[in-house]
Amino acid sequence: MEYLDFELPIKELEEQLSKCRVIGEESDVDVTETCKQIDKKLTQTKKEIYKNLTAWQRVQLSRHPSRPYTLDYVRAMCGDTFLELHGDRTVKDDKAMIGGLGKINGQSFMIVGQQKGYNTKTRQYRNFGMANPEGYRKALRLMKMAEKFGVPVVCLVDTPGAYPGIEAEERGQGEAIARNIMEMTRLKVPVIVIIIGEGASGGALGIGVGDRVLMLENTWYSVISPESCSSILWRSWEYKEQAAEALKLTAKDMKKQHLVDDIIKEPLGGAHSDRETTFKTVAEAITENYEELKKLTPEQLVQERMDKYAGMGVYKD
Repeated sequence: MEYLDFELPIKELEEQLSKCRVIGEESDVDVTETCKQIDKKLTQTKKEIYKNLTAWQRVQLSRHPSRPYTLDYVRAMCGDTFLELHGDRTVKDDKAMIGGLGKINGQSFMIVGQQKGYNTKTRQYRNFGMANPEGYRKALRLMKMAEKFGVPVVCLVDTPGAYPGIEAEERGQGEAIARNIMEMTRLKVPVIVIIIGEGASGGALGIGVGDRVLMLENTWYSVISPESCSSILWRSWEYKEQAAEALKLTAKDMKKQHLVDDIIKEPLGGAHSDRETTFKTVAEAITENYEELKKLTPEQLVQERMDKYAGMGVYKD
């Protein structure tokens, strides 16, 4: 397991606990009490570290190489009921954007999300989770299909941004994202959006308009990444931690500003530390929100969604 810089005290204690257990198994020495003390200290250290995380540390957790990605959630929540659908019917099938039909707790959903890779080969295959215009057009095609058949939509957001290459701009990256935002505001089926990792820029907004927008505890959602913000304001990436604080991009900040609806709590140590619990919690959140949204008529859904976004950024003195 990989550890981040601020997790090194946890690493040391886990190594001590592992060695203590090995000694107990390989010798006649009773180390039960010692193991209990180390385990107690380990739990306390974890609570102290994860209770006081900075904005930059949460950004680091959202990018943890062991953190589950979209397909991990889909396989865990849908099992063998998931049927992936491909292509935008115009250019090609974008591997950075996945989508398809699946059942979560017995209810059918159209699931759309960005997918990152696990190693060098798959990261290149998935284009590091950065979708091209055809990815957003595929997502929209699937969402319109869901609307046609009355199937609710779930969007799992995890991207460092839309692909910024020249070829993406030539094929209309800005138009594709803008069209998705417009069309998602008037979909006549429930739309639930969950930020499961990084939620950066228009790449996230392209599938980020929903009746309910939820964020996992250690994720971030912002118009720009801390590194890019730092490079623009200070001409250097060295101020990324300061930029992360200033951007107010954490789940807690987003909820406080009423830009997201709720926060999904992660297991102690982050989503990657206990994947099964994370998958179960996310599935329950989807079901719970859908149960509320399905009571609304299509007209009510659209109206409330439009009112919600129209009210963002409006303040009274």
